[in-house]
Amino acid sequence: MKITVDVLRTIVGASHVLTGNDVTSRQEDWMTGAPCQAGAIVRPASTEELSAVMRACFECKQTVVTHGGLTGLVHGTQTSPDDLVISLERMTAIESVDPVGGTLTVQAGTPLQRVQEAAQDAGLQFPLDLGARGSCTIGGNIATNAGGVRVIRYGMMRQQVLGLEAVMADGRVVSSMNHMLKNNAGFDLKQLFVGTEGVLGIVTRAVLRLQPPTPYEHTAMVACPSFEALTALLAQMGKTLGGGLGAFEVMWQNHYQLLTDTSGRHTPPLSTEYPYYVIIECLGSDDARLEAQFRDALEQAMEAELIIDAVIAQSSNQRDGLWAIREDIEGLKEGLDPVLTFDVSLPIADMERYTQTLEARLKESWPDYQLIVFGHLGDSNLHISVGVGSKEPTVRRAVEALVYEPLTALGGSISAEHGIGLEKRAWLGSCRNEAEIELMQTLKKSLDPFGLLNRGKILDEALFE
Repeated sequence: MKITVDVLRTIVGASHVLTGNDVTSRQEDWMTGAPCQAGAIVRPASTEELSAVMRACFECKQTVVTHGGLTGLVHGTQTSPDDLVISLERMTAIESVDPVGGTLTVQAGTPLQRVQEAAQDAGLQFPLDLGARGSCTIGGNIATNAGGVRVIRYGMMRQQVLGLEAVMADGRVVSSMNHMLKNNAGFDLKQLFVGTEGVLGIVTRAVLRLQPPTPYEHTAMVACPSFEALTALLAQMGKTLGGGLGAFEVMWQNHYQLLTDTSGRHTPPLSTEYPYYVIIECLGSDDARLEAQFRDALEQAMEAELIIDAVIAQSSNQRDGLWAIREDIEGLKEGLDPVLTFDVSLPIADMERYTQTLEARLKESWPDYQLIVFGHLGDSNLHISVGVGSKEPTVRRAVEALVYEPLTALGGSISAEHGIGLEKRAWLGSCRNEAEIELMQTLKKSLDPFGLLNRGKILDEALFE
């Protein structure tokens, strides 16, 4: 590591620079549980402290890796002994809530769930929601342009960010803390930092857009007899429920069976014999009207034979039980260990053929394979988990080829919402053309000329050799 611990201690205080066992006792991410390998961890408490840290790093060309909630799945927080980790764990303040303007100003290290709770206390809601809500941070959500289960209604994290503040590689602070819905005064600079995984700057604060509350929700799990019925159901629910459709989360039979009958982790609310299962949720402010509309929509779908079985949650506990099956990532990890995970986008119409082809090709190479599919169907996003008994690099590369190569012809993406990190970097060219990658490289070199910020993530580190 090029920067000295003494320099860092001068900036943030001795107790906020970790070394030795205090570093290696921490994990680099949730999925692998690998120990952090960085030379040190520095924990600034403000944008100003982080700015000073980055000025010092710029002077000695010290590479840094940003750590937030460590819930990512693409090795975006992986380190080497030459790296300095910047942890935003002390930057967790909710600075203000404006219930009239519908905004919330927050530091980047704040967990998503705390933001949701603060919005609710103000009589509003922050609509981004995902299973890791208690651990993931706002800065990480912004850096990865997180999606979650309500994208179908509210959009990705990008749609929730009105303004932000970020520290550049040389320590300069870009403060674009816009609170307005409309602002066309020149470039929208915040977009440089949304979804770019910390390679162009480190987000420290943000102005988030809040939404009117939807205090009532009605949730059902339904079974569909075919993929054709499944897509027809999505279209019908969109028309019947309109803006009230909050979630349409699909589980292939292999996912549902593994987490219920096979593992015993959940009691199946419906028989496990059906090919597709959907959690449908509608949101609104008029409970009686919403319930009638929801039940009418389900009855119409039953009459049209788009649904062959259904259960409607009668309490918050029953709702949580249905969602627990969909969100049990730990169960998938245990059931397929060692598991290879993927997060892809592709046209909905091609999903059935794509997954069937993937299954056939996996079977050719690994007869005892396991394939689990679930995801945000209405958002064109599938999560794929594969178990072939090994995750050695050569095996992983072979499975990646089966998952990623067909996406190019379909106009799909190797990453729907998890980012690129290190894991998908070699495949970036399969869904981004040469001109796009060259522009990404130009931006990186312009804003971070020494390649200090998350070097090697998204773009090849050879760019700076």
